[in-house]
Amino acid sequence: MMKTMITSSAVLAAALAFASPANAAAGLCPKPGAMNLANAPTMPKGVTDTVIGAVDLGSEIGVNGRMLRTRRLVIQPGGIVPLHSHKDRPALIYTLSGSITEYSSACSVPIQHKAGDISREAEGLSHYWVNHGKVPAVVLSSDVFHSGKADGSM
Repeated sequence: MMKTMITSSAVLAAALAFASPANAAAGLCPKPGAMNLANAPTMPKGVTDTVIGAVDLGSEIGVNGRMLRTRRLVIQPGGIVPLHSHKDRPALIYTLSGSITEYSSACSVPIQHKAGDISREAEGLSHYWVNHGKVPAVVLSSDVFHSGKADGSM
């Protein structure tokens, strides 16, 4: 498990180190505002979600009941990461390959993410992602969540 955590942290750190400042700023909301998510998808489709590492923050830094984890999500063409919230669950999402479209409660238009983009998810944001491309999109998701709660996130 420790080897997996070290490897996943190294993979994310390397990916972020090679992202150019221009890429890191890309993928931001081009038109802030509210998007109606009333008819958003609620079930995943064509998504593989694999935890590649996790750290108990209670034993590490005294934040009891919280975990830091990194997951690798592969979203097939036409695949959907369904509507979910980041209330009390901050995350950073790094697009490793492919491209994906985000539909966010904090942006009035869809947000395009391509390889090298990073997305900050926090402050009660609700959103979903759809792969409208022709190749799988691969993202690394690192989030902090309550370890004692059922985790309905994707």
